[in-house]
Amino acid sequence: MDIESKKVGVLMGGLSSEREISLITGNAVASALRRKGINVLEIDVGHNIASELTNQGVDIAFLALHGTYGEDGSIQGLLEYARIPYTGSGVLGSALAYDKIKSKEIFIANNIPTPAYQIFYKGSTAVRTLDFPLVVKPNRQGSSLGIHIVKSEEDWTPALEDAFSYSDEVLIEKFIEGRLLAVGMRQSKALPIVEIRPKSEFYDYSAKYTSGETQYICPAELTAEEKAACEEVSIKVLRALQGRGIPRIDIILDSKGVPYVLEMNTIPGMTATSLLPMGASSAGIEFDELVFEILMTAQLDYPEAQKQ
Repeated sequence: MDIESKKVGVLMGGLSSEREISLITGNAVASALRRKGINVLEIDVGHNIASELTNQGVDIAFLALHGTYGEDGSIQGLLEYARIPYTGSGVLGSALAYDKIKSKEIFIANNIPTPAYQIFYKGSTAVRTLDFPLVVKPNRQGSSLGIHIVKSEEDWTPALEDAFSYSDEVLIEKFIEGRLLAVGMRQSKALPIVEIRPKSEFYDYSAKYTSGETQYICPAELTAEEKAACEEVSIKVLRALQGRGIPRIDIILDSKGVPYVLEMNTIPGMTATSLLPMGASSAGIEFDELVFEILMTAQLDYPEAQKQ
């Protein structure tokens, strides 16, 4: 790819509840690309994004859009029609990874360990079959928004109501006691694994984005067997969810060394406390080089359309 002659649009902001984090990621990415000599245009994505991309003459899209419309396949589909190569997973891969319920179904079909779960739908009555403690999650949401660890009946209804404020479908999972790990995937090769130790009980929005609220260990202190198990399952997840580029896979490693997969993030954060740059740094890949490498993975689901 003759990158020096291309105009790269860094798509950020957007319309989701993760807008502010997306702007931070996007600005960090744009700065890194400029330091690498790339012709960069920052684009705060709104409803007129299709015409803006055309009018600005964008050749490649670097997706820094978190949440709905950014990670769910929406913007990817638009870019396919516009024939603009983009970073991250394709249309289907993005949609599958963003939908936590569909991801779980795929994990089970591929014998990938994942916590036991149940689905609740807004407006319908269902009997909870899982015992406390539980994790309550909106089906399509990121940055830990609307997620709760529920240990008692009195906290159950408020947690469910809050989750429904973000999604019409809510996933509840059996809480797995263990170590929270993040595995960045460089194509089919794992980066050094990051262990996440929040000071609070839960790795929530504040713990993720407030400096000093969480301790990170990278590379994680794992036995050879534990490391191999996490890497092996991450490769399976990447393939099963049609991952592309450099995504991140989140895992709970229990006391028996079983890696329970939570999800795959197709557009990982690139902030000062983000996990993917942390793992890359441990492998000797500095931030600017990581951003450039992600840019170089940009492609289309249907590259033959460029020839028409």
